[in-house]
Amino acid sequence: MRSIANSLHDQVAERLRELIFDGVLAPGSFLDEIRLCEQLEISRTPLREALKVLVAEGLARHEPRRGCFVAQITERDVDDIFPIIELLEGRAAYEATQKANQADIQALELLHERLTHHAQAGDINEYYAANLSIHEAFITLADNRWLAQSIGDLRKILRLARLQQLHAPGRLQQSLSEHLAVFAALKRRDAPAAEQAMRHHLSAQREALRELSRHHSSRIAL
Repeated sequence: MRSIANSLHDQVAERLRELIFDGVLAPGSFLDEIRLCEQLEISRTPLREALKVLVAEGLARHEPRRGCFVAQITERDVDDIFPIIELLEGRAAYEATQKANQADIQALELLHERLTHHAQAGDINEYYAANLSIHEAFITLADNRWLAQSIGDLRKILRLARLQQLHAPGRLQQSLSEHLAVFAALKRRDAPAAEQAMRHHLSAQREALRELSRHHSSRIAL
């Protein structure tokens, strides 16, 4: 049985992840222990244990004599991670296509309807949430714990950047089209096509981030 202390620091770690992913704790920002203890109404011990977890996950970095800071994802990080996540999530789509039953397909149909609705409304935050649910559904359907663990570790880092790519011009509709292509392949029971479509989807995400980065740099230069 897990101890209450372990359970508490796990809860604190999850809360800190939410604050990071929501942008409340911005990349590069100092994680003020006193302020966070007051905000979360906890003592220093579970907070420090939670920060160790985040450092191990790559979501925070520790600097001796300075403390912890929210991690900043670099272009090098993105370039290194995306080819790996393409392979892993492509494989998840392949295995999900092989294992999904009719009830699973119906559940995915509802998720894609929600995704389409948010894309048509131009609601990036809600679209991203639905998008994330679909990716998680494919990983769950793949039913491969090693695949799920590997993807989960990398996606925690990529979540620092992936919402940004939906702000690229035209990206929302492109992303929707890519998702529908993956789902169409799954419904046809075409596992290789589902894998390829998922890999294309993730490759397009990387290109959208690259385009945003170029655009941002040109704006600074102006």
